[in-house]
Amino acid sequence: MSREAQPLTVAVVGATGVVGRTMIQVLAERHFPVGELRLLASGRSAGSTISADGRTLTVGEATPEAFEGVDVALFSAGSDVARQLAPVAAARGATVIDNSNAWRMEAAVPLIVSQVNPEDGEWHEGIIANPNCSTMQLVPVLMALRDTVGLERVVVDTYQSVSGTGAEALAELENQIRAHVAGEPKVASVYPHPIAFNALPEIDIFLDNGYTREEWKVVTESRKILHLPELRLSCTAVRVPVFVSHSEAVHVETTRPITPDEARRAFAAVPGVVVIDDPANHGYPIATQAAGSDDIFVGRVRTDPSVQRGIAFWVVSDNLRKGAATNAVEIAETLLERGWVKARSRRAVPTGAGEAS
Repeated sequence: MSREAQPLTVAVVGATGVVGRTMIQVLAERHFPVGELRLLASGRSAGSTISADGRTLTVGEATPEAFEGVDVALFSAGSDVARQLAPVAAARGATVIDNSNAWRMEAAVPLIVSQVNPEDGEWHEGIIANPNCSTMQLVPVLMALRDTVGLERVVVDTYQSVSGTGAEALAELENQIRAHVAGEPKVASVYPHPIAFNALPEIDIFLDNGYTREEWKVVTESRKILHLPELRLSCTAVRVPVFVSHSEAVHVETTRPITPDEARRAFAAVPGVVVIDDPANHGYPIATQAAGSDDIFVGRVRTDPSVQRGIAFWVVSDNLRKGAATNAVEIAETLLERGWVKARSRRAVPTGAGEAS
């Protein structure tokens, strides 16, 4: 982002959380033109301080008045807060980019991954939704196949790190590892079972259709972002004892045949996608290498012989960065570059609300 852009007043809502702190970090790293940075959180966290770009800033309470004069508001405070305050912030002139599930499936709200459908930002009415982290790393590689050979069916299994749940889950995993080493019982409070040395096929609540809400987010959000409302897609989401980065095993049936080499070239052509595929030398994406990066890593690309025109691959990305904070900042950059911040943010905002996160 150019340093010459006019400085903006930027608010980060949920600034004390794991994703909120990452948003603050990414704004500084990408030199987003921040004139004033307002860090906002619940009344419980108001008054605490956070170091940001060499400064120590005091966290304020997220109230309607706190958004007066704000140009861009990055929300990472959960669906309840987003439903309550995002329309208020937009009505006061802010362009809201919300990381919760509150607005993602609203017809009047664009759901954007920066390198897939940035053009959808043109029709925003004050609120833009940031997708679920698992959807975020999946759709750029699916886009490559959609645009090259077409998509018929997608099956994805996710292996999601505990940082997707937040700071308490990170602490719980670490405490359970320590308890294991000490020969003590592993206490679970964040998850229904100990996550250390385990794999839990339960992320978010179970729906009536047998899927968890996390799994169904991947289905519905992918369809919306890719502009493929009838795409056949199934997901199983699993929580694993990894601190940062989500991994996904993806099986795709394409409309026209594609070889693994052709698929690798298509993936590598997408900005922000890196192919690591050298199995003979144990070269493939892993969570610890992806952590701290803004890229999406793809490997293990191979033919899936179980279906006609099948291709299978492995996708890994840092869920806190590209999966949340970085994409939100990239959306803001696109809006600013294309002149869609001020003009769009003063339209009437949606009055509905999405499902709870």
